Amino acid sequence: MKLLEGKTALITGASRGIGKAIAHKFALEGADIAITNIADDDDFQSALKELSGHGTNVKGYVSNAASFDDSQRVANEVVKDFGRIDILVNNAGITRDTLLMRMTEDQWDTVIAVNLKSVFNLTKAVLNIMLKQKSGSIVNMSSVVGVSGNAGQSNYSASKAGILGFTKSVAKEVGSRNIRCNAIAPGFIITEMTEKLPEDVKTEWANKIPLRRGGTPEDVANTALYLASDLSSYVSGQTIHVCGGMLT
Repeated sequence: MKLLEGKTALITGASRGIGKAIAHKFALEGADIAITNIADDDDFQSALKELSGHGTNVKGYVSNAASFDDSQRVANEVVKDFGRIDILVNNAGITRDTLLMRMTEDQWDTVIAVNLKSVFNLTKAVLNIMLKQKSGSIVNMSSVVGVSGNAGQSNYSASKAGILGFTKSVAKEVGSRNIRCNAIAPGFIITEMTEKLPEDVKTEWANKIPLRRGGTPEDVANTALYLASDLSSYVSGQTIHVCGGMLT
């Protein structure tokens, strides 16, 4: 039996990068997949087409995760279409990097809304569903900079640090109903975004990592699979660093 057979997973921001890798991994392990994206663009349609090739039910929802009402709508639609939500992966995120002295209010507010408020929005939206089921696994995508901080990313670091406190609190609130909530803190992961960095910058990053390489979206997806499945049935309120030892 596959690890996620019979389960339905809702994954935000899954049209590319880490979110897309998680969706693929979950589908291969038998889960029905609901993915969201803020726009019905080529990346979104391509992801849906690829995911449909795994043989499980797949559906996409255009949604703004930073909107409370939109998040409620999507959760209701997923339940209507699939009958349940067993796994929520809060993956949607953006960056607006700049030094604090140059950061605008909009750059701060936008990152907090998309990265942190979205986690509240979607978790709130699925919580009653999971409470009725008396089961569920919530996986929140944080970052190593939410633990260590990073110059030029005070908005992003704050949003990712907030996710860690939120994760621990939710785990304590709903653990008695067999609902688990954990976070993943990726380090330097090679995605479409980081691939565009100059080679010398990527080499400098890799040299700071004990495993001497950047991570892959699949590295993060494997950890998400562990947290979503019954393999981690006694793990809740935790943060797993997927960083090659960078924060060790």
